[in-house]
Amino acid sequence: MSAPSTVEEYLAALPEEARAVLAEVRAAVLRGMPGATETIRYGMPAAMLGDRYGLHFAAWKKHAALYPVPVFDGDLEAAVAPYRSGKDAVHLRYGLPLPVDLVERIAAAVADRRG
Repeated sequence: MSAPSTVEEYLAALPEEARAVLAEVRAAVLRGMPGATETIRYGMPAAMLGDRYGLHFAAWKKHAALYPVPVFDGDLEAAVAPYRSGKDAVHLRYGLPLPVDLVERIAAAVADRRG
């Protein structure tokens, strides 16, 4: 199977649980980054802000992930901290409630930094 060339192809190739979660993540990222465009970068979907990347999002065996998520100040970082994996990744485990509002807040904060 060839690498996906669109976000729709990427999503279509996923198992149902991962596809459903990543579709929600995608929608939240795009709400948080109004005007962002989508592409495939490094084999995963990315929300682009002009010619700069905003966030990448991907599905893995046990979780969906956002990359790169910078360290934030204050309350936002406190909310993100339980989901951090490594320096700049956020993991959203399948089977647990998806923090859709938090994903949207992360996207908005990243967009503000890139703006």
